[in-house]
Amino acid sequence: MKDKLISLGYEYASKVYEDHGIDVEKAMRACQEVPVSMHCWQGDDVCGFERADGGASGGIATTGNYPGRARTADELRQDIDLALKLIPGAKKLNLHASYAELGGRNVDRDAYTIELFQNWVDWAKSHKMGLDFNPTYFSHPKAESGFTLASPDKGIRDFWIEHGKRCREIALEFGKALGQRSSVNFWMPDGYKDVPADTAAPRQRMMESLDAIFAGGKMDPALEEDSVESKLFGLGVESYTVGSHEFMLPYALTRGLLYTLDAGHFHPTEVISAKISAVLQFLPNILLHVSRGVRWDSDHVIALDDELQNIMNEIVLNGYTGRVRIALDYFDASINRVAAWVIGMRNAQKALLKAFLTPRARLLAAEKVGDYTTRLALHEENKALPFSAIWDAYCQQQGVPSGDAWLETVKKYEADVQFKR
Repeated sequence: MKDKLISLGYEYASKVYEDHGIDVEKAMRACQEVPVSMHCWQGDDVCGFERADGGASGGIATTGNYPGRARTADELRQDIDLALKLIPGAKKLNLHASYAELGGRNVDRDAYTIELFQNWVDWAKSHKMGLDFNPTYFSHPKAESGFTLASPDKGIRDFWIEHGKRCREIALEFGKALGQRSSVNFWMPDGYKDVPADTAAPRQRMMESLDAIFAGGKMDPALEEDSVESKLFGLGVESYTVGSHEFMLPYALTRGLLYTLDAGHFHPTEVISAKISAVLQFLPNILLHVSRGVRWDSDHVIALDDELQNIMNEIVLNGYTGRVRIALDYFDASINRVAAWVIGMRNAQKALLKAFLTPRARLLAAEKVGDYTTRLALHEENKALPFSAIWDAYCQQQGVPSGDAWLETVKKYEADVQFKR
């Protein structure tokens, strides 16, 4: 009965969209080709698997203690497996270096190799998915001072420089093994809690350290690419962040790298949707960390709100799907962690599909002749088009639950698996 209702709803909705000049089947096919990179760290509260007592620190805070956290890499992959079955569209997995599986070996981050991630490669291969990567410049004894690549201690800088080099090499191996490009994102939490006497020297050291990491030049861009991420402030570094927007954007521009825009890393009144077309006038490609900051960079599960829709509209309507890498970045330990993945990823896919269903041709035609009344009217009417019927059909086409039917699956898994951990 439900399948029949979905078919009837889709038949009606597709005709409505057709009246607005939109080919729904074409939009769904286009949406399916844009991957969204799901972050592994939602499932275990950013703990990683390097140490038994591991946990996030150094500008990272996960709040909540909901039962069922993944404690091992196998448990995390099991949780991810379930989430993927409930999410439509093309997907990748985003890993942090702290998710290495050491197997009892005493290996520090400056000596990591692809062997420590072989289980992840084998898993990704079985899912025909690509892996993105992030060096982990936090939660480590050599990051406790609040400085890594900008540290005044050359020994500490050298350690983290080597870590960055190793991560680039590992990502290249990901690309070779999986046949998909691995995007590597560099974010460092370096900074001061209070106002420093010298704001220039740390940035000079950061620049020199990054230059040392990238000294070998670009690797195969079809298999590995590098991006640098800025931030306004972090916990414990509220007054001064070395890798600010004003530092990282010029660095990316002058070094031929990607620039990462994180939705929680700017002033509360700033939005990254307003920055995408601006920076892409000067950069060939960018990376996004889609998050939801509530008054600060709090990494809430992304909601289907105006900013998420605006982000996807900017990507799709400007023809940037081949130039923008979309990754999610949030972690909430106050709710079921698998559900957090599913909610956020499905919202990202909803916003992406809705962007492809926007009557862009009519909007552009009105704008071209200066008819801003029609432009505004079309923008507002577009919000009431029968999108949910198309979404249900898209989920059905992808073989995943429509509506909130996925929640029952997660609740059963929670009772049978997660609550027994």
